[in-house]
Amino acid sequence: MVQTADSTLSGLLPGLAAGEEVSSFRDAYLKAFRWMLLGRTLDEKFASLYRGGKIHGGVFIGRGQEALSVSVGQLLRSEDIFAPLIRDLAGRLAFGEPILDAVRNYLGSVLGPMRSRDGNVHRGRPRQGLLPMISHLGAMIPVVNGMLLARRFKGIPESVGATCIGEGGTSTGAFHEAINQAAVEKLPLVLVIANNEYAYSTPTSRQFACRSLIDKAVGYGVESHALDGTDLGTCLKIMARAIQRARQGFGPQMVVARLLRLCGHGEHDDSSYIDPKLKQSPSGRDCLKVAEDYLLRQRWAEPPVVEGWRNEVVQRVEEAVAKVQREPGPDPYKEDWCPLASKHLNDAQSQG
Repeated sequence: MVQTADSTLSGLLPGLAAGEEVSSFRDAYLKAFRWMLLGRTLDEKFASLYRGGKIHGGVFIGRGQEALSVSVGQLLRSEDIFAPLIRDLAGRLAFGEPILDAVRNYLGSVLGPMRSRDGNVHRGRPRQGLLPMISHLGAMIPVVNGMLLARRFKGIPESVGATCIGEGGTSTGAFHEAINQAAVEKLPLVLVIANNEYAYSTPTSRQFACRSLIDKAVGYGVESHALDGTDLGTCLKIMARAIQRARQGFGPQMVVARLLRLCGHGEHDDSSYIDPKLKQSPSGRDCLKVAEDYLLRQRWAEPPVVEGWRNEVVQRVEEAVAKVQREPGPDPYKEDWCPLASKHLNDAQSQG
């Protein structure tokens, strides 16, 4: 079952009553756009700090994937589970991650969620439903499955669990085993696949032989949804539909978004292998620019207002970075370095 961009947000957003579709879509769109601005600005700041030698380890930014990521984070509820991937900073923020959590992790502040034990993207707050990422591709799908099953066994009303992967992750054993389990158990899983054309430097032509990644959903008996990941409106509409179907008991939902990663795999990668023709294709559009052009055409905001939003997020990011740079790093003589048994890190004990 493939959903298309003809779906609407009517009846899908929390609190949306009949007759409020247009105004609610406008509000959802503008809210998502501002999260996209914040995500892009913070990502670019991290890239700048990395180039300046202020961040150790990798920096992986989400340029070109913000519309898709924000749509996931914004449309989930506080009781839901979200397992983001390396390019999902915008979605993390929309789901509720504080800016300071992200900055503290990258800059090694002891006040961060991982207390400087792990850098960059391996951070989260499981008690709030935001899971720290496991690096291995596809590995977060079975983790989300496990949390959803645990809640079912405890008699907790089923919430939705969403996780994001790249198209390369669909070639792993973890992906196949986990989506099969979710389908058999009819788990309310929303699996979001960003088909960004390259698994690191490997093109999709060397990743899968099927016509579309949507075809993989058929073999497992799960519902699927295809969308243009460069179009914020489409992302909001289709993602709302997928989340609603999962929440209503229709089992796992696979969402496949077509887009292009507008940067290297990480800031260490110059992305010279990307086919220039792809950059000129519809997949190569910058989703942030597409969203801004659309809201200006709709007269939902005037250019000075948008510029004000941009200045606001720059100020928020600069203030957060300045604050964290004054914070202490870890002190090995004051820390309890016992792995897993550290009480202040055992944040998932109430999640099941």
